[in-house]
Amino acid sequence: EPYKVTDQAKADGTENVAGAYRPLTTWTFALTYRGNERAALEQLVSTWTQRGGAEVKLLAVPYDAYAAKLGAAIPLGDGPDLFIDAHERLGSFVERSLVAPVADAMTDERAFTDSAVDAVTIDGAAYALPLSQKCLALYYRTDLVAQPPKTFERMGDALRAPLGAGSFLLAYETRLVYPHAAFLHGFGGRLLDADDGFGFVGHEAEASLTFVKRLIDAGTVPGDADGALVTRLFASGKAAFAINGPWLAAELDARSVPYRVAVLPMLDETGRALAPLLTVESLMMSPDGAKREQVRALARHLASAQSATERMRVARTVSARRDVHPPADDTFLQVFSAQAERAVPMPSSVAMRAVWEPAEKALRKVMQGHVAPREALLEAKRRFDDVRRPLPPPASRTPAMLIIGALCLAGAWMLLKRAREASFRVELRASLPAYRWVVHAVVAVGLLVFVPLAAGATIALYAGPPGGQYYVGIANFVEILTARGGPLLASGSFYLVLLVTVLWTLLNVTLHLGIGLVLGVLLSRPTMRLRALYRVLLILPWAVPNYVTALAWKGMFHRQFGAVRALTDTLGGALGLELEPIAWFAQFSTAFTANLATNVWLGFPFMMVVAIAALTAVPRDVLEAAEVDGATRFQRFWKVTLPMVRPSLLPAVVLGAIWTINMFNVVFLVSGGEPDGQTDILVTEAYRWAFTRQAQYGYAAAYSVLIFLLLFSATRVPVWFKRRRVVQVPA
Repeated sequence: EPYKVTDQAKADGTENVAGAYRPLTTWTFALTYRGNERAALEQLVSTWTQRGGAEVKLLAVPYDAYAAKLGAAIPLGDGPDLFIDAHERLGSFVERSLVAPVADAMTDERAFTDSAVDAVTIDGAAYALPLSQKCLALYYRTDLVAQPPKTFERMGDALRAPLGAGSFLLAYETRLVYPHAAFLHGFGGRLLDADDGFGFVGHEAEASLTFVKRLIDAGTVPGDADGALVTRLFASGKAAFAINGPWLAAELDARSVPYRVAVLPMLDETGRALAPLLTVESLMMSPDGAKREQVRALARHLASAQSATERMRVARTVSARRDVHPPADDTFLQVFSAQAERAVPMPSSVAMRAVWEPAEKALRKVMQGHVAPREALLEAKRRFDDVRRPLPPPASRTPAMLIIGALCLAGAWMLLKRAREASFRVELRASLPAYRWVVHAVVAVGLLVFVPLAAGATIALYAGPPGGQYYVGIANFVEILTARGGPLLASGSFYLVLLVTVLWTLLNVTLHLGIGLVLGVLLSRPTMRLRALYRVLLILPWAVPNYVTALAWKGMFHRQFGAVRALTDTLGGALGLELEPIAWFAQFSTAFTANLATNVWLGFPFMMVVAIAALTAVPRDVLEAAEVDGATRFQRFWKVTLPMVRPSLLPAVVLGAIWTINMFNVVFLVSGGEPDGQTDILVTEAYRWAFTRQAQYGYAAAYSVLIFLLLFSATRVPVWFKRRRVVQVPA
């Protein structure tokens, strides 16, 4: 059985992870770097192998699944011996017993910087070996800026000339809390307090939000900017400054983009420097790996001064060691090293994972001008406390066992009663040959459908972190159906999300069916020329992967740089009007419309294909007879064609409704639930409880069970009632 060692170095959260698989006689290491970082780590592993270590083979593993794979594999003894991850997750790993203290693998704690050691130390024990440090710094274009400013308020004075229209003084990801933390620290605030409570409240946090809101309103920084937009603005000269990490340098061509980096400036308002969060990429050992001397020896090799020097030379990353310094002629590394000394280490507490979602919702609401900073932050604190509140207490399994036993006895009694019927035995003997033809399908469907359903339903009865779950009965369902003790229609409650999901499904299916049927009728006309070409073109939206389409439409709806904004500007210019840009994701109506437009574009081709197939089967002689009887074209369609194609369209409508209810990609990628989670549907809300709210898998599984029950009820109960209906025929 192979050992696997995986490594994850979080830079911007988009890299792939490469893992390694080894035969039993060897052990492995893995990486998640790309470009020069990956080359540096591969070179270090190759050096280790040449010195007598085991050969290492690399395998790509998705970044998003990295933590989940560790949590699933290590407790079973099948996980990696070594892996690299940002220290932010260390607290969660320790709680779930996924890592062990490094012990003698750290030969000298004093060889590492104080901030790096603090980042990997929990309850007095070091659980990882610091490798490198990453944080944000200030990029500036030398063709636009004479010299970096000492204070933030003097950035405009550093320009060589005024910027043109459509340009910004500074660009950074204003929609994320990670870069905003630099301003928060500059005002003296923190994301977490000393007791692991929500620290993003109070005067300091409110002042930081107010300050950034003024920058957006003044046009100093772009609102709703993501990483791709920041890169594009800075690379094209539309932004003189950018706050970003060392990964931005990999996206810039130094020959066409003249730039340098500097430490973040000081705020005149507070006298404090902007201080970004510090991420320490650390080498961690699983409990099984920590027991092996050879594994600890490899860890010492990768964390050694020689390896740190090689990594700095090839990958150009700032080392976490005191005795490894950037070259004197490498200004880039010198600046990031100096900035790392002023950065604030990201808390490694388990509570840190619960900060991001409520904090970012508050940030976006303030930036969009919906609410005052104080109100938004108090709401964020309430959500943080709700996620962090104690889990339900353990429950007795006796009631569940009694119910299951009673159901089993009832089922056995019904089978016995049926088996005693002579007709049943005759039918069973006659059907035995047919079972040979379907047994493989029954097994396949059972393993792929019914077993996962049963597993999900079982997990819904448990609570607690992975590896420490315990039985709570129906407590998860009770919390969901009681809106966790809050108002039934509060933001994020099950009932509000259910209403949005129903509205989402009804509008989508109606538009899919209407547009698909109209296009099907048009493309079924024998007199239409180029029908085959039109059909191919209209099927393309369905053929393109929906996540690609979702990302494309999200870009089209960008307030400042989207295609919809360009179209409205062109239309306004033609009409002599100056139209205000629409903040599509700032209100429920517009955000929901953006989601709806994207999903309609994806869904109508399926209905069109079904409609064309159904219309092809309509007999021509029936339509000709209706025409002879004087029926108009509309009457022929409404009275003849539609009733004949309805049986073919009904299964497609049911299937389309199921797809729409579970359309995760569009909602998650286009609006992301904005504003304030109001456009989330049931499936995206279940995802957030599983992966962004402290891995509450039992609670998320309960959501999934409720989704299944709703779909089952909506599709099967009407059929069941129809079959039970008694038709009385008069004598």
